[in-house]
Amino acid sequence: MNSGIIVRSEHPEDRDAIRHVNEEAFGGRDEADLVDALRIEGAALASFVAEIEKRIVGHILFSRMSIETAVNPLPAVALAPMAVLQEQQGQGIGGMLIRHGLDWLRGEGEQIVIVVGHPKYYPRFGFSTDKACSLVSPFPPEAFMALELIPGALNCVQGKVRYHAAFGLRETEPFPLSGGI
Repeated sequence: MNSGIIVRSEHPEDRDAIRHVNEEAFGGRDEADLVDALRIEGAALASFVAEIEKRIVGHILFSRMSIETAVNPLPAVALAPMAVLQEQQGQGIGGMLIRHGLDWLRGEGEQIVIVVGHPKYYPRFGFSTDKACSLVSPFPPEAFMALELIPGALNCVQGKVRYHAAFGLRETEPFPLSGGI
């Protein structure tokens, strides 16, 4: 299943292939443009690729974000986007990218990771809607999840999440609770 898959940090010469993976996986340019904007604006913390026989088949990006609390902004990390070529999906490549990235973030001393994603996929990596319930976001609550890389990092934390401007989000105007993903 995972035989022959290598997960590594992106190199500058990977950018066209990364763009292709994001465009193909998401069916458009938005996520690929987001990756480029986060890189250009210096908000990307880490970018990893999955390759098979020197061909890039998956990509994940982590960027800086914050949680605006009543006291101080609390640094956090956004996992977005994560993409795998459609022909390679269902082989565990996305999971390999996520685990690799989370291990790297732990090693860097990061404490909190936020993701907006499929509620049946991300919990297997420790993401939880319960951990995110005291955070205000513009996303449907069933898709908005948090992960503590250090146990207790979100204890008593309440506040509004702030993504980098490249995400193009309006200021904390929540989606209706009945909305889908």
